[in-house]
Amino acid sequence: MSIDSGGATLLMSEYLAAEWKPALGCTEPAAVAWATALAAGICEGAIKEIRLTCDPRIYKNCYAVGLPNSGGRQGILWTLAIGSQLKDSSLGLRCFEGADAEALVQAQDLMDRCAVRVDVHPIRADLFIDVTVVREGGTGRAVVEGDHTNLTRLERNGILTSAAASRSVPCRVSSLRASIAGMSIQETMALARSLTEEDRAALREGIACNVEVARDGMSLVPEHLVYSQMRDGQSRAEMYVGAGVRARMSGLSRTVMTLAGSGNKGITVSIPIWLWGRESGHSDHHIDEALAFACLITSATTFRLGTLSAACGSAIAAGAGIAAGLVMLEGGSAHKAGLAISTVVGTLAGMICDGAKTGCSMKTVTGVEVAFRAANHAMLGEGIPETNGIVGHDGETSLVYLGLVVTKGMASVDAEILDIMQQKLTSSGNY
Repeated sequence: MSIDSGGATLLMSEYLAAEWKPALGCTEPAAVAWATALAAGICEGAIKEIRLTCDPRIYKNCYAVGLPNSGGRQGILWTLAIGSQLKDSSLGLRCFEGADAEALVQAQDLMDRCAVRVDVHPIRADLFIDVTVVREGGTGRAVVEGDHTNLTRLERNGILTSAAASRSVPCRVSSLRASIAGMSIQETMALARSLTEEDRAALREGIACNVEVARDGMSLVPEHLVYSQMRDGQSRAEMYVGAGVRARMSGLSRTVMTLAGSGNKGITVSIPIWLWGRESGHSDHHIDEALAFACLITSATTFRLGTLSAACGSAIAAGAGIAAGLVMLEGGSAHKAGLAISTVVGTLAGMICDGAKTGCSMKTVTGVEVAFRAANHAMLGEGIPETNGIVGHDGETSLVYLGLVVTKGMASVDAEILDIMQQKLTSSGNY
């Protein structure tokens, strides 16, 4: 089954293939490391220099996040140094699987020689990664734009390679999200109900990955907090989400299922829907559809915010998705789902994104908490009314207004955050 929106036929299988994908570690450093591996792998000889030009949001999301299989290393310079030593670029966003002891030794040498440099493109608003690796035997360059795996250029000594021709394709993700964002909530709900058995299997595989990461992350949570805060289903959902995000941002070497380009969104959306559905006695069949709906709403919200944003998508976009999914799980209408979305927008719209880091766990927990509250109120016919601030007359309009505030009204926020981060990095002596 498919849904026709504005002349474009959408299939859940197509959606999941684009937006429900595995990754190891935070997706921004994974994308940078992958691009670096591609650039490094196209020439031979000792590495003399690595240069990265990226958009401000890639920079801030690589600034303080832990890297998998790196022995606790973090940050954008280590991302480049380790990325240049990864031999298997076919792993894509799981490329850190190839980080071994030898790679870390060679990466340390690059860091000791100060052979790694990063520049931030001052006006790029979209995702942009441009890596050049200078080796004794030539120079490789890889450019990724728009989406984490959308390779648009691969060059050897300034000449476009034949490999790039097969890899470089128009960024389908953006147009897919635009189509979903243009659908009504009723249409989105119908699309979520069109899951095939293969779609359901893909969703359940992702849930299993994310739950395992959350369980591993519980070891990072102080024991007294675990016992004091696991009171009910909502509290358990918040605790597991926070633990999973914290583990991932610390560099845990486990694959997660990402959503809309973000592993934190994948964890934050999937665990509450799965856990609440199971504890409330809903069938796996119904949980699948509620999760699909939550994912679609998260992607629609991500389209309004931008792939990378001045606002925290892991709390706001995921929060809107969870709230809508919980309403569907409890048998609520599209109108009530929209009411829940509007309440999330009216509550969380001002939460900034100051980069990927362990502190993201606190923001995602806040998103889960607000989502549950919004869904509970919506099921009773309550929510933030359209007379309030940026809340619209329905959920779709609230998301439009949210996008305007974030993409236009918060345009200067990223610049200030970037200045603060660069000051901190310079004063620490690590840049």
